Amino acid sequence: MTRSNTRKTSPYEPIGEIVSIFQRGKTWWANWQHDGKQHRKSLKTTSKKEARLRGLRLEADIVEGKNVNRVQAPPISEAVTMYLTYLESERRCSATLKKYRPIFERLQQFGSVQNVVRLDQITVPFLDKYRHARVTAGRTKKTVYCESVIIRQLVNFAKARGLLVNDPLQGLKISEPKPTPQPCFSPVEVEQILEASREPQRSVYTVLADTGARIGEIKWLTWEDVDFERNVLRIRPKDNWSPKTGDQRAIPMSKRVRKMLKSRSRGFRWVFTAAPSKKYPKGGHQISERRLLRSLKRLLKRLNIRGHLHTFRHAFISNALSKGVPESEVRAIVGHVDDKIIRLYTHIADRRLQQAIESISS
Repeated sequence: MTRSNTRKTSPYEPIGEIVSIFQRGKTWWANWQHDGKQHRKSLKTTSKKEARLRGLRLEADIVEGKNVNRVQAPPISEAVTMYLTYLESERRCSATLKKYRPIFERLQQFGSVQNVVRLDQITVPFLDKYRHARVTAGRTKKTVYCESVIIRQLVNFAKARGLLVNDPLQGLKISEPKPTPQPCFSPVEVEQILEASREPQRSVYTVLADTGARIGEIKWLTWEDVDFERNVLRIRPKDNWSPKTGDQRAIPMSKRVRKMLKSRSRGFRWVFTAAPSKKYPKGGHQISERRLLRSLKRLLKRLNIRGHLHTFRHAFISNALSKGVPESEVRAIVGHVDDKIIRLYTHIADRRLQQAIESISS
């Protein structure tokens, strides 16, 4: 038997460092490898000479990242799903996910109208159009800014995960609006609210007023979090919930908070529970932030005081600063507070001290 010296001819013809061309039927195609994956693309010509020219142009695009980005960029919906899954795995608080989902839904709806469905199509001009649409819809500067930042975070996530070669939002500059002055209960107003309120709301208002905690943290407070021995309330993750920005901390109890909690029934897991309902005939389920806010709004209207549930937190921080509590200690109690917001609270505290001095001197 004689050994054959013939070799099988490769169908691929290299025309550069990356791209090869080959014929499928009468049409020429390009073939190349990128990130461990094989890519093929029709060159839409039956001429080998033209196929070589188009292959070279394709290779130039690949080197610049143009064609790779176009081939690999996923749909916006796919990137959103990956990002939300990542945030869940990082135990980001449920309020954050609840806030992000409708923003991404609006982004995709607006994108479909603009024929923008891929992630690499979220360009600066597209985001400008989105922002303008939100302003036209009557949204505040802060809302539009926050939504823009969240969309930028989505693109950054995709870039870090290799879903994008180029940054479609490169050069984007978003000016953060100045913080809008928020209502802040004075110490006298806090006591007026507590005195005029009724149970079961009064107990919740008392804890909000004396701890500076967020309403979501009080909603998720369990009896295991109440440490009477050390006289603290522990804010920590549980179930599928975690505090905003991961703020795990121990908040000292005031005398009236301790007394109130000592007197409460401990028949359920949650410290504060809603009344029995058709859905929960035995009661014991968590309080509703929305219903609690409605109740507070009715009370504030009667007292002619501006504010909402979060205003108790504003009041606590402002009152602590006005009494000389160091900023670091205030942060240890209330958790994360943006520096700009702290400056607003400090301004309120300084103004109250000035008013106190003026009243004394007069």
